[in-house]
Amino acid sequence: MNESICYQQLAQQIEQWAIDLGFTGFGICDTDLSQHEAAFQQWLDNGYHGGMEYMARHGMMRARPNELLPGTLRVISVRLDYLPPDALIVSTMKEPTNAYISRYATGRDYHKIMRNRLKKLQQKIETQVEGLIARPFVDSAPILERPLAEKAGLGWVGKHTLILNQDVGSFFFLGELLVSIPLPVSEPVKEQCGSCVACITICPTQAIVEPYVVDGRRCLSYITIEKFGEIPVEFRKAMGNRIYGCDDCQLICPWNKFAQASSEDDFKPRKDLHSPQLLSLFAWDEATFLKRTEGSPIRRIGHERWLRNIAVALGNAPYEEAIVQALKDKREEVSELVQEHIDWAIAQQQEKTNSINRKTLRMLKAVERGMPAHQ
Repeated sequence: MNESICYQQLAQQIEQWAIDLGFTGFGICDTDLSQHEAAFQQWLDNGYHGGMEYMARHGMMRARPNELLPGTLRVISVRLDYLPPDALIVSTMKEPTNAYISRYATGRDYHKIMRNRLKKLQQKIETQVEGLIARPFVDSAPILERPLAEKAGLGWVGKHTLILNQDVGSFFFLGELLVSIPLPVSEPVKEQCGSCVACITICPTQAIVEPYVVDGRRCLSYITIEKFGEIPVEFRKAMGNRIYGCDDCQLICPWNKFAQASSEDDFKPRKDLHSPQLLSLFAWDEATFLKRTEGSPIRRIGHERWLRNIAVALGNAPYEEAIVQALKDKREEVSELVQEHIDWAIAQQQEKTNSINRKTLRMLKAVERGMPAHQ
């Protein structure tokens, strides 16, 4: 580092560079996450990571950034808001024949966007610090990013385990830049969830098993995105029309009334993914799926799980003959995994029409007896 620049001045300069690069939040913390190790180990011991074996693969390295990158002294934590315009309107969830996709995934994949910006930030720091050791991360390494963001003052960990900020809520991405210089650290903010349990109450599968603890195996984001194989039957009705992720715990959070729409063009919803009809998405063959999800985080689940999720959502939709026919037509061209979910969906649709028929029959009998039809 040039001798004329002290670390305090450098930290201020780095923050300005981060703002210039488009980041909407910035903080610095040390690498000590030892207070989180016991809770993280208990979470693993409880099996709450489900099939995410990578969560346990590196042991406690996730809580030790200086082991991940030897020489690390500080972690620069950044925030990038992603909320699309009108995203807090939950009308899509109230239209059961439309598909609900988590708001973070309706635009372009954030990983490369943030990583490229962090790399540029690293290069700017290198102009001032000779021999800098640094490495950027965006969901790309075993690191506890939320505790780091909390320690860096970007917000506090809410009861749903996401970072909350009193000015912007929780609709933002996080990224980290590990550096080998002793920059001054930021002040953490006070936790402000208080007695509110809205996120716990609203969770469709009761995945928030206690404040600040999520059983990933029950979380619809995990089930629709991370989980391979069959979706447990016990969670299928709770999925509703959610085919990729779930935002319920964020949408209900009082702090998100302060959330502002992102100015990032890359995060604006694609036409095909904003509030599409389930039947339209179900008709996509693999080539169409790959084309329409190019550059989107959705592509990572693949066409098979895409159809699996949509089949469940179609089973949850109100009875329509067109839905039943589409399920039957698709069944002949998909894998056994998808077939199983299609069979479940057809059975659900059949149960709905049976219920309609039973109700109609009761009404006809009531009319025959000279009674009001609604009795």
